[in-house]
Amino acid sequence: MLLVYGANGYTGALIARRALQQGLAPVLAGRDGAAVGRLAVALGLPHRAFGLDDPGALDAGLAGARAVLHCAGPFSRTARPMVEACLRRGAHYLDITGEGEVFEALAGRDGEARARGVTLLPGAGFDVVPSDCLAAHLAARLPGAVRLTLAFQGGGAPSRGTALTMAEGLHRGGMIRRGGALVAVPAAWKVRAFDFGNGPVRCLTIAWGDVWTAWHSTGIPDIEVYMAAPAGVRAVVRASRLVGPLLGAPPVQRIIAAAVRRLVTGPTAVARSRTQAVLHGEVEDPSGRRAAARLTVVDGYTFTARAAVACAQRVLAGGVPTGFQTPSRAFGADFVLSIEGSRRADLG
Repeated sequence: MLLVYGANGYTGALIARRALQQGLAPVLAGRDGAAVGRLAVALGLPHRAFGLDDPGALDAGLAGARAVLHCAGPFSRTARPMVEACLRRGAHYLDITGEGEVFEALAGRDGEARARGVTLLPGAGFDVVPSDCLAAHLAARLPGAVRLTLAFQGGGAPSRGTALTMAEGLHRGGMIRRGGALVAVPAAWKVRAFDFGNGPVRCLTIAWGDVWTAWHSTGIPDIEVYMAAPAGVRAVVRASRLVGPLLGAPPVQRIIAAAVRRLVTGPTAVARSRTQAVLHGEVEDPSGRRAAARLTVVDGYTFTARAAVACAQRVLAGGVPTGFQTPSRAFGADFVLSIEGSRRADLG
């Protein structure tokens, strides 16, 4: 049985509907019993209500679950209790996080998960399935690569949960990987142009999940990730360097969170249908040889629903390695091409 926790959220509801379309009958769960119940009744699915702060309630809530697809962020606060419950119950854990600290924390529990026969698969959505599979594809094309650069454009407007997670990390700056080690850099540390198919687009470095996961997937020691951003956004991100400590102060975080909850709802179905994301990746080896590829997928939220459910289906079917996994390690670099609407082209 698959349990979807946080099913009443924007992305959780998309995932619940996708799971039903794919022939699964997940149990829907979350802290807000009324909200989860309304969705469950609309979809004709069972539901459970429980929070994450009571281990006993968590264990009871996961009763009978072979896998949990965790959709309630910010995962920096919610992943740990759910992972611990999954390890206690012997249930496989999947989530849709893009938060680096969560990837790193779960990688640190690899041995424990293997001992308990549990798969830990964070990042089963737009971050990081397409970029992780692109990174693994490029690493296979150029064995011995020492530099990996990823960039993306599009993906859609954020949901409330995504916006809250982004707001929580406003003060942290950027992150890259050098010599296999994580290195903190200022926000918008570097700006570079990439061609996503229609000419060069200015992009800035961000602390995207692949700075953490691509190291585990490919072993490439130097990694940078970029996001397309217009001039105004680049200027705002640079300005955040000056007020970073202030943005992280609890009173300011509370104000920002209240504004997000009031103003952000997430893209409509029509907006999603008109959106796509394009990813560019390139690798280089010590001799200067390079390989590049472009990957196009549907909008980020539709992709997340499709990919997360596909990941859960494969985990439930068995045969997926236990312990900490990235999408490409669990399913292979071509897994992304099995997600409807995805296409990849090698550029050289």
